[in-house]
Amino acid sequence: QVQLVESGGGLVQAGGSLRLSCAASGRTFANSPMGWFRQAPGKEREFVAAINSSGGGTNYADSVKGRFTISRDNAKNTLYLQMNSLKPEDTAVYYCAASTLTRFGVYVDADKYDYWGQGTQVTVSS
Repeated sequence: QVQLVESGGGLVQAGGSLRLSCAASGRTFANSPMGWFRQAPGKEREFVAAINSSGGGTNYADSVKGRFTISRDNAKNTLYLQMNSLKPEDTAVYYCAASTLTRFGVYVDADKYDYWGQGTQVTVSS
């Protein structure tokens, strides 16, 4: 059974940092593009960051560019999101996702992803 499990969320003050992890099991995701999305209360799910299978290609939402860094460790089958300079507007449930499309891709559209985690809550207080 394929599973993506996020961890590392929590409550942090504005300006603080968190590191999210997404552990994959059930199959290797070393050849899978992966991404992070988030959903705030009352809002639609939105793209945060994406990375290709090698880690050499990345893309970020404008709202997080320069503050967040996506990375992966294929040996550990794990995806990361380092979040710095957090703002109250970053408060949301964060989801990791994996795609079965070409490994060279960096995808911003949620419909390009086939596997999703259950999410981890990030709350940033002002």
